[in-house]
Amino acid sequence: MQIWILHIDMDAFFASVEQLDNPALRGLPVAVGGSSDRGVISAASYEVRKYGVRSAMSVIKARQLCPDMVLVPGRMARYKEVSARVMGVLGEFSPLVEQASVDEAYMDGTGLERLFGPVEELGRRIKARMRARTGLTCSVGAAPIRFLAKIASDLDKPDGLAVIHPEDMDAFLLNLAVAKVPGVGKRMQETLRRFGVRTCGDVRRYPRDFWVQRLGKAGGVLFDRSHGIDPNGVCIDGGVKSTSAENTFEADTSDRGELRKWLLVQSERVGADLRRHGHRGRTVTLKVKFADFRQITRSRTLEARTDNTALIFETAWELLEQLELPRAVRLIGVGVSNFEARERQLSLLEQAEGPQEATSGLDRAVDAVRGRFGKGALVRGGLMDFRKRDGNSDH
Repeated sequence: MQIWILHIDMDAFFASVEQLDNPALRGLPVAVGGSSDRGVISAASYEVRKYGVRSAMSVIKARQLCPDMVLVPGRMARYKEVSARVMGVLGEFSPLVEQASVDEAYMDGTGLERLFGPVEELGRRIKARMRARTGLTCSVGAAPIRFLAKIASDLDKPDGLAVIHPEDMDAFLLNLAVAKVPGVGKRMQETLRRFGVRTCGDVRRYPRDFWVQRLGKAGGVLFDRSHGIDPNGVCIDGGVKSTSAENTFEADTSDRGELRKWLLVQSERVGADLRRHGHRGRTVTLKVKFADFRQITRSRTLEARTDNTALIFETAWELLEQLELPRAVRLIGVGVSNFEARERQLSLLEQAEGPQEATSGLDRAVDAVRGRFGKGALVRGGLMDFRKRDGNSDH
């Protein structure tokens, strides 16, 4: 039986949702990002991409490239709502679906020929049903191995379908740029260029030990992928593996009191998101971007997984206290990762006793009140004069 892995990638997801909800934006160069020119672009429609605008670009640079760009603030709650519908559509085709992010997933298509015909027909049906159920387009890539399925989904965007058949894999890999291989970043590309390596075919000129000696474990992975070897399949226990919140400031600041308040606001958002989706995480990460755009992260792994807002905040604040601030801060953020499987979490919650679990129960009570009456219904004392500014945040 032929193994098939499909990668389904929603086209310009955040921007497409905005155009779906507001028909007046359709056909316009739309970008999703911060509420001011100090922010960054988090998503770009295909209309604005024609001007060179890309995600992670500063709003100032994007406006220089496209003065007519329409900038809209992000709505993460709405994107997650649509994402759930997207994953629901994929679940109608196979129970073996791995959500890789809010707008992409892998599907094990092995054996589905019996239900849907050849893999090309399966891809067409997924695309048609996705458009019918969500109003959005997606691009589908299929291949016998995971990383090639992801590459295939990018070959014919937007609204594309590309299949790499087993008999075509070798020829495809010989001419595939190493920059397209997942895990090959700019630094590795520079190293590879020194050896005259630009394609996977070039990688094959050297034995596996050669690459392991020079690049370590990553060299072995690069060698294997250049030969069409990828042991990774579809991991149905994966799902979303982290949640985070961050803010770009209207003015750079070195005021630790101000930064502390933002960390508390963000910790509340992250904690609420964890509890809403039944996740608990063990690793808390602090993200700081300075005025010169240099970015650093600091992480701490806790003894036990948590969804406790106070513990997330206290950990993030301790990480910031230990950090020198050589220049003013442009952006700060908090994230939690290293999740535990949902079933295991629920079991632990049922058995849990002690102060942390009691506090999490209080957190969930607060979530319920805010869910019914709005997030302003209950406000922490230290944030009474701070909540209005939270409305301009990037999540």
